[in-house]
Parts: sequence; structure tokens; C-alpha cells
Amino acid sequence: MDLISKVRNRQRLTQAEGEALYDLDLFTLGELADEIRQEKHGKKSFFNVNRHINPTNVCADICKFCAYSASRKNPNQYTMDHEQILQIATQAVANGAKELHIVSAHNPNDGVEWYMGAFRKIKEKFPEVHIKAMTAAEIDFLHREYGLSYDEVLDMMIENGVDSMPGGGAEIFDEKIREYLCKGKVTSDQWLEIHRKWHERGRESNATMLFGHVETRAHRIDHMLRLRDLQDKTGGFNAFIPLVYQKENNFLKVENFPTGQEILKTYAISRILLDNIPHIKAYWATSTINLALIAQEFGADDLDGTIEKESIQSAAGAASAQGMKLEDFVAMIQNAGFIPVERDSLYHELKVYT
Repeated sequence: MDLISKVRNRQRLTQAEGEALYDLDLFTLGELADEIRQEKHGKKSFFNVNRHINPTNVCADICKFCAYSASRKNPNQYTMDHEQILQIATQAVANGAKELHIVSAHNPNDGVEWYMGAFRKIKEKFPEVHIKAMTAAEIDFLHREYGLSYDEVLDMMIENGVDSMPGGGAEIFDEKIREYLCKGKVTSDQWLEIHRKWHERGRESNATMLFGHVETRAHRIDHMLRLRDLQDKTGGFNAFIPLVYQKENNFLKVENFPTGQEILKTYAISRILLDNIPHIKAYWATSTINLALIAQEFGADDLDGTIEKESIQSAAGAASAQGMKLEDFVAMIQNAGFIPVERDSLYHELKVYT
């Protein structure tokens, strides 16, 4: 059976077949991915009203692709105290945010209570707000820095009000690539173990893949298939988010930045391969809003959210520093021919814009 027939018959693809998908022309790939997207979600495109909070840029780890950390090219160190974090949360909730997405650098100066206390104080003040916080890389950092087991950190997160985990820190799972990109940070096996443990607690998370730097197409397929394997066991991933590498202000000298076609192919292939992960997110902060809107035709059914403010991707050149207005977001999805659906963090539909 040929590759296209296997996809149309919903048969699972191998590593080699996944790589071969890249050889198909863009429109064939888009058509195959769109068929799966429409089966799952029709013309709905999901988003949420959220606020990204990045409480510190002081980092013990050194990643070549990072423009956010103050330890390297960014000399402007900052760390928010709980009062500042709570102030941002209060303003975000007043603006309608239903999710706070809290991700930090790995700050060795502030202790576990700085992390956990922030979540606890937000949850005490706003019990209805969904806290998505602590990447597997941050959890591994607390484990290394303070001698805590992964189980201890995860249990503390739940006790202090964290509802779900973001997918950051996955980068590319191939260990040779990781050694070059982010040596010393969480390994691929550790990342997967942390998410497995989180899922076993009845909690959900996202998964990411940073692509468009020094990895090959084969590395991307390997990354997706490892996620597919874990999802078979736990069912805990809500969404897969292919993050497009941002090239400014960092130490990776990438000459061949991926084309729009390569990015769209990667979205489409992720929709085809990850049959057991419900949503594919075109995170507009890394792909640009224009490409994210086009990605809706290539398997993506989620555009993330309004964001309001974002510091990590924008430090490397993304146009996401000030987020996007809700009415603009809705209008752009509608103009692209899709149905905007405001969701909560676990994909319950809150409002369908008809």
C-alpha cells in the first residue's frame, strides 16, 4: 500500500514513512492533514483568553537558542516578587483572562517557595483561573537544585494550585542535538518521565517541539513518534505545539531558516502522525499570525490565545510582546474561513463565534 493510501486508511506510519511525507508536495500534504483535522474538529479553530507571565529571566542553564535568559546576551536581569506577579494576574483577570501561563527561567537564587508561593497566592485570590505552569525543564531544575524528586515537585505543584503543565523544554528529543543546544538541561527521557508522572496524577499537559535550527527532518519525526508512544500509554497530552525557532539575539548561528512551506509541511505531518493527540497548535507567537492562519488549512486547529504579553519568544524576534486583542483574533479566524471557538485550558468550549 502506498503512503497516501496508508494515511487515508488511518494506518500508523513508521519513522521512515514519516520522513517520506516530507517528499510529498505541499498541497497533497495539506489535503491529507486537513481531512484528519476536519474529521476531528470540522472548521472550528480554538483559542483562549490567556496571559503569559514570565516572572524571571535569571537562569542557571545555558541554551544556545535562548534570547530570554539574562545570563548570556541579555544583561537586563529581573525577578518579580509575589506582589508583582499577583498584580499582573489581577490585571489579566480584570481583562478577561481565564488562563495564566506561567513559565520562568531556572533561577537559582529564589528557592522552591518563590515558585510555589506564587501559584498558591494566585489560586487563593482567583480560584476560578486556570494555572498552566512549570515546564518539565523547570521541574528538573528544582529536582537538581534542591534535591527533590520529580514526584515531590509534581505533588507540590498540585497542592499549590497548578492545574496543567505547558509543553516547554522538549526542544528536540535527539540527545546529540540536545547536547549541542542545551547541555545540562532536562534530557529527553526525563522530559517524557515527568509528563508521564503528571498524567498518572490525572492531570493534562501539552507537548512542544522546537524546530528550524540544527535538527534534521528525521529528528522531528523521531520526536513526534516518541510523543505518540507516550500518549498511547497515558492519553494525557491535550495538544502538540511545533514551535518555530526564533533566530535573533542568541548563540545559534543558523543560516538556513525554514521556509514557510517547510513550516506548513511540519504542521501537516504532525497532524498525520499524532493520531492520538487531539489538537495541533499553530502558536502564532513563533510562526507569525499570518502563517498560523494558513496552518489552519494544514492540520492545525488551535492558535493558542490572546497572550496579552509575552517575553520569551519576543526576546528572539517574535512579534508577540504585546499579545493580540480578542476582537482582532476572532475576526482573523473568521476571515480565514474558520469558526472561532473560545475554549478553556482543557478544551471545553466556552463560546462559539458564528
